[in-house]
Amino acid sequence: MESGVDAARRALGTVLASVEDSKAEDIVYLNIAGKSALADYMVVVSGRSNRHVSAICEHLMSDMKDEGFGPSRIEGLENGDWVVIDAGDVIIHVFRPEVRAFYNIEKMWAAPDIEEETLH
Repeated sequence: MESGVDAARRALGTVLASVEDSKAEDIVYLNIAGKSALADYMVVVSGRSNRHVSAICEHLMSDMKDEGFGPSRIEGLENGDWVVIDAGDVIIHVFRPEVRAFYNIEKMWAAPDIEEETLH
């Protein structure tokens, strides 16, 4: 049986592989376990356009389903500027670059005791 920590890590791995496969840009993930009751990890990525943001999200939702994760809640897919996917153990933010720069969500969560990792 998979522990909560193992399930969270597996979900994070699925998310990171999916967004990388979708050519998401500036992929960052934060370990927020114990810092927030929302999730264990937060992933923040950029898509080049509204269409790319939507495609990243649709691909991610499909991959999560294929890997056996339960249904995720999704907000903002209609506009494709900033989409939030709540996958339980992982919350994913997919932005257009201008919107991401404006909200600067990583900085809001950045604290000395929060582990931040960047891919590439």
